[in-house]
Amino acid sequence: MDHFPTNWGRPRNEMYDQYNTFPLHHRPSHHKDAFADGVQHTQQPIVTGTSVLAIRYKDGIMMAADNLASYGSLARFRNIQRLHPVGSSTVVGASGDMSDFQYIQHTLDELMVEEFTYGDGHELGPAEVHEYLSRVMYGRRSKMDPLWNALLVGGIQDGKPYLAFVDLLGTTYSAPSIATGYGAHIAIPLLRTSVDPNPDAITEDQGRKILDDCMRVLYYRDARSIDKYQVATVTSAGVSISEPQKLTTEWSFAEQIRGYGAQTQ
Repeated sequence: MDHFPTNWGRPRNEMYDQYNTFPLHHRPSHHKDAFADGVQHTQQPIVTGTSVLAIRYKDGIMMAADNLASYGSLARFRNIQRLHPVGSSTVVGASGDMSDFQYIQHTLDELMVEEFTYGDGHELGPAEVHEYLSRVMYGRRSKMDPLWNALLVGGIQDGKPYLAFVDLLGTTYSAPSIATGYGAHIAIPLLRTSVDPNPDAITEDQGRKILDDCMRVLYYRDARSIDKYQVATVTSAGVSISEPQKLTTEWSFAEQIRGYGAQTQ
């Protein structure tokens, strides 16, 4: 007798038992990926960050990113740090989905703790971190959004500046100046003109001015950016990330544009 009320009145099927599941000898042999059929939220990024800029200069690496994380078209979170120190000689900057970046941060922190526990005096440098992230990012390409997520890895490797790019499509490359997001379209021409011919001749002050000018252009042109940003520097002395600083902008020219403000003719 079937004591399960949910089965009363239903036709019996020898393929199912009283729990309405396949008996072991009748279970299908094929297996389905339950995750693939689920809702994959990071395929549709919710909270995202825009451009990250990075350059090589005489003493090391300099990286800049604004503090905005947008909720769609809404400038929702205005105090997000998108530059993350890794060890004593590496910094990682991220554009794209911020939940994915949080996963990357936790993964890197666990990696550095594991490396420290070996007690062999060795520490992972930017080249090793970049190689590791290239595997992690590519391995998670089905769970992240390939349109958005990209990382910049910079630091000092064997006494020399190291700067590289990685995204979910398996793209990895190194260059004296790199930008992600909208900066890859607008800021890169400015960076290549100012930095690429001779990065070893650029001082720290000059590098900051170059990044400041590029961040100002992005603020004027990129609807997903704000005028508050941070700069990370990596030298032989270690990693330093500045407090949020505000851009100096000029909007008075807009008063001369027809259709702006209270103009009627």
